[in-house]
Amino acid sequence: MGVAKLFNNTSVYKNVAQKEYDITDEKRELYRKISHESRLSKLAAQRGLHDCIHKVNVPLFNPELLMPKRKNNGLSSLSLFSGGGGLDLGFSRAGYKHIASYELIPICKETLSSNLQCGDINCGPEDGDVTKADWNIYQGKADIVHGGPPCQPFSIAGAQKGIDDKRNMWGEFSRAVNTIKPDAFIAENVPGILSPKFKGFVKKCIFDQLSDYSITTFEMHAADYGVPQIRKRVFFVGFKNKTQLNKFIPPHPTHIWNHLGQKGSFHTCSLFDEGLAKTSGVRKCLGLPNIGFDNLAPTIRSAFTGKRNTTSVLNSAAGQKSWGDMQIWPNGVQADRNKASAFPAKNGHFRLSTQDVALIQGFPESWVFKGAVYQILGQIGNSVSPPVAYQVAINVADVFKKA
Repeated sequence: MGVAKLFNNTSVYKNVAQKEYDITDEKRELYRKISHESRLSKLAAQRGLHDCIHKVNVPLFNPELLMPKRKNNGLSSLSLFSGGGGLDLGFSRAGYKHIASYELIPICKETLSSNLQCGDINCGPEDGDVTKADWNIYQGKADIVHGGPPCQPFSIAGAQKGIDDKRNMWGEFSRAVNTIKPDAFIAENVPGILSPKFKGFVKKCIFDQLSDYSITTFEMHAADYGVPQIRKRVFFVGFKNKTQLNKFIPPHPTHIWNHLGQKGSFHTCSLFDEGLAKTSGVRKCLGLPNIGFDNLAPTIRSAFTGKRNTTSVLNSAAGQKSWGDMQIWPNGVQADRNKASAFPAKNGHFRLSTQDVALIQGFPESWVFKGAVYQILGQIGNSVSPPVAYQVAINVADVFKKA
């Protein structure tokens, strides 16, 4: 019995994926009510009907500057578990020809179709189900296969069930790669997958199942590449032979950030940091006034990968509090409204729009997300930061660059 059959349960996979963006009718109405009140309050403040602490924010951060558009590099890419398109965008900006995307969540089709200039968009329980896909049609057509097999089984928020989690789709990723036989593959996941607890899983379900490839692993921090967010991700990059692997160099940081006080930070300043650009804090990126505090946002999580329907973002008033203490509802309203003391005055909290959250994740304003607010936050939170994907894509392309 193959790993894909041993560790994957198609029906459970589809049900879990669909529930990712499902909430109860009661909560949906609550979110809508609070969101409506917030919008009315913001409009009233803009009209001068009552005071507010902050003016309307004008973002100063443009992620496209972190990913200068490159000319076609002659390589084609196929995307699995595409979600909101973080990897797709990064690889496209790096010069790859996008040939297809696969994603189970139906609403992602609208997002991907609205933004990608080429390639087939396969989404939904039929077209986007990787367990049903015939990968033979991409043999000789896809030079690179990339994707982020559902990471909830290995994330802290997902309780780290790992190999026993029915959302685990690594077997299907391996099946696709082994069938298509691309020149290289790139897989992204949360750092938890490399913990000692999952050492056996990584060997059996990744390295052994993809034994035709020479594989390297490395960790990247979004803030090291100019993204104003504390977000670590692990990448598995495989090539057909060791010669290609030896030519590959994991991306070096392009930015430096103030890591003091950031719990769990692995970045330290050194002589090698001289000349690096500085990663801006969230307040500067979103165009908020200087209140004496500006730092990185916590990881923007999907509201549906944790135990609570919350997403860690920005609290513009409590400047002295740690980012990790700040939670907002998926519609942008702080969970503990007793602590709120900022714009809009109605609920005392600066309300982040979905565009703001996307910006913090590294998506440019030109990348438009489709769906209800909670669906959009789910797409953003589950995505790879595009500037991070861009750096990986460039270094993979360098391996195949002709002298």
